[in-house]
Amino acid sequence: MLEKTDLTARTGLPDALRTLLQDHPRDLWESHENFDGLTRFWMERHMMFRRLLAGMTTRTEALLDGNIAPERARHGLGQQAQMLLSQLHAHHRIEDVHYFPRLSALEPGLQHGFEILDHDHHALDEKLHALADATNRLLRAEPIRLTDRAGALHGELAGFSRFLDRHLLDEEELVVPIILKNGAELEG
Repeated sequence: MLEKTDLTARTGLPDALRTLLQDHPRDLWESHENFDGLTRFWMERHMMFRRLLAGMTTRTEALLDGNIAPERARHGLGQQAQMLLSQLHAHHRIEDVHYFPRLSALEPGLQHGFEILDHDHHALDEKLHALADATNRLLRAEPIRLTDRAGALHGELAGFSRFLDRHLLDEEELVVPIILKNGAELEG
């Protein structure tokens, strides 16, 4: 049985971890004095991941629909996948090693939220490997297998996008309010 906090089962963070979000609602983030710098960078990274996934999905659909040349699709998918995989691994590593410990120390009552996000990172690693495998199978596919491989990649992208989006939303709703509240303490 999956826990309510498991990435594959949850629909958001538990209410007890959303206390700062009530004081710093999403629609007011950009107008907050501490939004620039770290917060803006964090949100831009998350948008980059979403754009890369959307681009890979669009390119895969174009390949399935016959609206893009196979070699052009492969080239673009290879570049997008490489960027997504490398940047997401680096992003999670710096969060786990540097930011999460600092943010958790500022708000010890939200420690469980960082444990959930850390668990997400491990679950996403498995899904990243599956996505990389599906991408590599498409990139190496013989022409007769290309449609099958594109369909398999499309399925992996859909599943991965759901999980990553859930993780990113929850991470933003935990992390950004902490940064907004404690901005001055994070500058050192």
